Amino acid sequence: MATILLVDNDPLQAFVRKSILETRFHDVQRAADAAEALCLVEHPQFAGGLGLVISGLHMPGISGPEFVAELHARMPLLPVLVLGAASEGPADYASEGVRFLPKPIASEDMLAMASQMLAQSTHSNA
Repeated sequence: MATILLVDNDPLQAFVRKSILETRFHDVQRAADAAEALCLVEHPQFAGGLGLVISGLHMPGISGPEFVAELHARMPLLPVLVLGAASEGPADYASEGVRFLPKPIASEDMLAMASQMLAQSTHSNA
């Protein structure tokens, strides 16, 4: 089963989201910020098992669209799920393999979207 990387700089929010994701997915890792996430994807062993990145919209030091662009520069086929307020620019995430889920986010919506994106990623990479 593929790894999900949750990128969230809010420790409490990250704990809750990671716990929710772990009810359905076996391997969920957390990066505290975009820099840590980008360092992780540079490691071939980690990147090889990575199936999905879930990221918040606001991160210290880099905007959400910049982070997604950096991820896709390193791993063009990697699906990314961005969580943010609908008014904050879902149009910035209209590229292939990127989905935007507006807040407030129901746990089941996040789980369903993650499942769908992982399934599509698995089929397109096969």
